[in-house]
Amino acid sequence: MRINDYALIGDGRSAALVSLAGSIDWLCWPRFDSPPIFGALLDRNAGSWRIAPVDHARVTRHYLDDTNVLETRFETERGMLVLVDLMTVAREEDKGLVPDHELLRHVRCERGEVDIAISIDPCPALTAVQPKPHRTLGLRWQTGSRLLTLRGDLPVGTARLRTGDTASFSLTFDEGPAVLTPLGDHARARIARSVAWWQAWAGRASYVGSDRDRVMRSALAIKLMGFAPSGAIIAAPTTSLPERIGAGMNWDYRYCWLRDASFTARALLSLGYVDEAAAFCSWLVHATRLTSPELDVIYNVYGNKPPAERELALAGFAGSRPVRFGNAATTQLQLDMYGEVIDAVSQLAQVTGELDLDTQRLLRDFGDYVCAHWQLADKGIWEPRGPAECRTHSRVLCWVALDRLLDLCERGIVERVDVDKLAEHRDAIRRDVEINAWDPELGCYLSAYGNRDLDANVLLMSWYGFHPASSPRMRSTYERICQRLGCGPGLFYRYDDSKLSGEGAFWICSFWAVEHLAMGGGTRREARRLFDAACRYANDVGLMAEEVDPLTREPLGNFPQAYTHVGLISAALSLEEAGRSVTAQRNPEKAVRP
Repeated sequence: MRINDYALIGDGRSAALVSLAGSIDWLCWPRFDSPPIFGALLDRNAGSWRIAPVDHARVTRHYLDDTNVLETRFETERGMLVLVDLMTVAREEDKGLVPDHELLRHVRCERGEVDIAISIDPCPALTAVQPKPHRTLGLRWQTGSRLLTLRGDLPVGTARLRTGDTASFSLTFDEGPAVLTPLGDHARARIARSVAWWQAWAGRASYVGSDRDRVMRSALAIKLMGFAPSGAIIAAPTTSLPERIGAGMNWDYRYCWLRDASFTARALLSLGYVDEAAAFCSWLVHATRLTSPELDVIYNVYGNKPPAERELALAGFAGSRPVRFGNAATTQLQLDMYGEVIDAVSQLAQVTGELDLDTQRLLRDFGDYVCAHWQLADKGIWEPRGPAECRTHSRVLCWVALDRLLDLCERGIVERVDVDKLAEHRDAIRRDVEINAWDPELGCYLSAYGNRDLDANVLLMSWYGFHPASSPRMRSTYERICQRLGCGPGLFYRYDDSKLSGEGAFWICSFWAVEHLAMGGGTRREARRLFDAACRYANDVGLMAEEVDPLTREPLGNFPQAYTHVGLISAALSLEEAGRSVTAQRNPEKAVRP
């Protein structure tokens, strides 16, 4: 299977990847970073659950409108089979106990007759004792108090369905006694309630622009990567999908990165999801309070440090090893995080108009930390496992941290701020960046002081308000980045070493470039053309990975990637704002914000 062959389903606590072949090849229960129940994504012997026609079939699929409920159609020579996959999200009320987690699969024969094969083999760690059929519970696998139960209208094996025939299958996970899940009409009712729940959630979005389908698919993907109990949003639901096939660039992304905070907050707030943005910022405040004033790079969904990085004896996706669980980047110094966190909280505060006293104290502590440490060399946003440097993006985000804190003080949202100290350091950072990060010979901002490498993240200087996108420096910087880092229609490497290391184009960099153009660094037409080109690499159900291979156009890296999807939303919002600006200039009375 290719990375593009997968779609994602989930319930706000965990997620599963479903292949074009009708196989669930990745599922971690009870939460995103748990050991996999099915791990065939990384090793064909690590377990899967497949329901598909025995005969060769033409396959098409889509999500039901405005939902994360997946429908796959298998067309064989003798008939048509439809498979619906979802994790139930709307629980029955007043119907007794419900399982901790349920993955529901429903098949129906729409035409002719279809022979189907049903197979399930959970990860070997769960199958030390072979499952035994049970008259009431179906198949069960148990380790300690954790119980995995399969119930189905058809037994594992093969069966023939004819026009109008249907069957449901429920896989549940309980940390305690098993909970019975009725099938038949009850299963169909659970599907209907889940569809309605997703559509109601999507219906809350305030975006009505021309890119609604793309924006809502990205919003729904981000929702799947949110951990509802805490408000955290993980980077991706997978580990060790390679940034370069067959190489060692395989990392565990089932955790939460602070670097994503500003874009995530903007995406949620701008789409009208204030509750989700508030929950996310509350998680940020909780997680960072535990380590304040120093910040860790990565946190788990409960705001704690992820486990130490270790390698597993698995074959790896397309033979790409090692397979890693945990992430060693948690020990790095990344000064950009302070700007990300303060900017995210600042965006929410502009909507709510207030912050509690503990949050105000936390932000003041962060401001003091930035004043004391902004001149240090660090690892930066990309987490290289090499020496620390004075990185331009990190310095700019330190400026952002102090600038936003001063703005919150001016608005009366954060009190007892040492305004003079913060303003002095903010202005010093600006001078430092403008002098030491700018190369007058190349006519662009550099990746780090003292070298002539380029990095696409300097385009964010406009997004954060450090320089207008229309300024001569930013226009010249964009031209140099296109020359050095552009690698195909709508694609950019993230930095110079990407080409040497063989990694793919970094997808979110395309959306950063779109925003630079939309904000005045070019024309809206140029921005639209680049946006459309970048979006074309999404798979058939609109999901995007971390990177794209510039040669094969295949996705690379963990999938789907929340960072890429929030980048798409942010770029679409900037395009929409640019369109309103053009309308206002041409016809002021028609420039109405949706």
